[in-house]
Amino acid sequence: MLLALRGATVRFGERAVLDAVDLEIAEHEIVCVLGPSGSGKSTLLRAVAGLQPLDSGRVVLDGRDQAGVPAHKRGVGLMFQDHQLFPQRDVGANVAFGLRMHGESKRQQADRVKELLDLVGLPGAGRRAVAALSGGEQQRVALARALAPSPRLLMLDEPLGQLDRSLRERLVVELRELFGRLGTTVLAVTHDQGEAFALADRVVVMRDGRIAQSGSPLQVWQRPADAFVARFLGFENVVEATVGAQAADTPWGKVPVPEGAPQGTRTLLVRPAGVHLVPADSGLRCTVAARTFRGTHVAVHLQPEDAPRLEAACALRAAPEVGDEVGVDFDAAEIVVLN
Repeated sequence: MLLALRGATVRFGERAVLDAVDLEIAEHEIVCVLGPSGSGKSTLLRAVAGLQPLDSGRVVLDGRDQAGVPAHKRGVGLMFQDHQLFPQRDVGANVAFGLRMHGESKRQQADRVKELLDLVGLPGAGRRAVAALSGGEQQRVALARALAPSPRLLMLDEPLGQLDRSLRERLVVELRELFGRLGTTVLAVTHDQGEAFALADRVVVMRDGRIAQSGSPLQVWQRPADAFVARFLGFENVVEATVGAQAADTPWGKVPVPEGAPQGTRTLLVRPAGVHLVPADSGLRCTVAARTFRGTHVAVHLQPEDAPRLEAACALRAAPEVGDEVGVDFDAAEIVVLN
């Protein structure tokens, strides 16, 4: 285990921003911490880096308690959202900064800078001015600088937050491939679910200073731990229900549930893919209240007469128009009984 947090707690006044957090990260693992603003994810990163002292608990890195170890001696790399490049230095000098601090020779610095600029897709850019770089290029330079001293752990704080969506989507794929080639252990913080799910081996969702759920992207997406996680991931069809052996009583009527689902008073998630549109004279009758284009499909927002809205996912050509009357059937395979 490369990194372990044991009961890590940080208080700002009476409020626990980190509340007895336990977290382990294996060597070569990529872990992304997700959560809304104020959930404690950036404080967790700063505590690991040594920039935020703990009020209680421990940070253990490579088997060693980091209490009293200053940030510059922890052997970790940290890349911030705003990149924090030195504008008065060229690209090569920015990348070489950590190497100079570690006393590397000029020849070693030059070789490592060339290697890293090639690695991040900026060959021959060492003499370029930082101000002349695009946002994506600055992100690559910041990444090269963080990787230069070969940190045991690389930490990223909203690394792609300032970039436009198309560039983020491209770079996150490149980052995943790069970390895989290097065998880098990564702890990243982001509020962007798509970014986290594309990059991570494991996703950690935080709420109010605690870990709400930890698991592989597929596990978290398929089985959110509770209503908070489900709604944070963007699922809207979340209601209280009384679950029986084969169906649940919900505000939308009887809804089938998977075999073996826990029974009793529960919270139910119906994924949009599990809301099937049928003729208006069968199933739950709804009016199409709105449509949202999502690129690969259309999110259709449906209003039953006396029940909460439903969201359905429809193929582009099959999506009904606003104002249309439709019926709804439910697919048990897309229904999750939450804790």
